[in-house]
Order: sequence, then C-alpha cells, then structure tokens
Amino acid sequence: MKTFHKYTKEEIEFITKNVIGVGNNELAELVNKKFNLNLTSVQVTTFKKNRGLKSGLDGRFKKGEKVWNKGMKGLQIGGKETQFKKGQTPINYREVGSERINVDGYTEIKVADPNRWRAKHVVVWENEKGSVPNGHVILFGDRNRLNVDIDNLILVSRKQLVTLNKHNLIKHDADLTKSGILVADIFSRLSQLKKG
Repeated sequence: MKTFHKYTKEEIEFITKNVIGVGNNELAELVNKKFNLNLTSVQVTTFKKNRGLKSGLDGRFKKGEKVWNKGMKGLQIGGKETQFKKGQTPINYREVGSERINVDGYTEIKVADPNRWRAKHVVVWENEKGSVPNGHVILFGDRNRLNVDIDNLILVSRKQLVTLNKHNLIKHDADLTKSGILVADIFSRLSQLKKG
C-alpha cells in the first residue's frame, strides 16, 4: 500500500508544467525520474484531480490520425482454428422448446432463437386461458414454482397479491390459496367501507 506523498513546491511546478498532452503513467515516470521518487500513476491522477489539472487527452482519435486496425475484420489474436465457422452452432446452444430454471427458481422455456426465453407458467396460462391482463399476475396455488399445472395457476390482481402477502394467505395447497383470495377480497372490501 502506497503512503501519502507531500509534494514539494518544485514537484508541483514540474507536474503543472508537464501535464498537457502526457498520460498519467508517463507523467508518473517523468516525476519519478526527475525527483528520484516512486509515485504510482494513481497518485499522479489523484494529484491532478485535486488540483483540477487536465492533460487534454481524452482517448479519442484525432481527425486524420491513423487507426491501427482499419480494414481488419474481427480481432485476429488467436488462431483461426478457435473461431466459429459459418453455420456452426455453439456448444451451449439450446433448441426452441428447451427449459431451464432461472436464478429465482422459475421454469423458463425457450420460445425463439437466438435467445428468447419466457416464464413457462405464463406460457401455459396463455395457451389455456389467454393473455394475462395488465395489472395481474399468475400465482402458484401451492407455492411450488416448478408446478406449472394449469389447475395450480391462479390469476390475481396485483392489489389482491398485496393483500394475500400481507395476511399470509398463500398456502401450500391450491384450494386453500383460492379460499385465501376470497378472504383477501373481503379484507379489501372492508377497508373500502372503513374509508368511506
């Protein structure tokens, strides 16, 4: 770990005079050589930031400057034997209709190439009952995210979902959860009656 360096007046003047058009690494080398120091480019960068000094370098090509890779197609560092051939499928390619479990524990199904996945319970619902209306979600009646049987999927409004979660009405049995939805609707109606 580098220690704090207290800059002398001469060092400050030297850096200020040499900052324009010089990168941080190069400036650190110049300062180290001139004053026999061991500053890092990070220390020089911090010095410049603290004093509002700018080198004028922004990493962009200037007009008319030659670009080293102009006309090259792709980066040719490795051998051609490691590159994909036209029409070759990657080793991790999954066919349309393939399934996977995402990080949240939901089953997803690949619906299109190149890489379009959708939640399987939504796809099952849409195939059986039609699209999910705005402001609604599909609930797993038995809380099992892998059970995408249509009898286990329940359409609820986001408002109902809030009440179900607030009162712990989603159970490990689809029939009990359906009863919980009725209770949630009663809670919501009571709340409306109290308000006005």
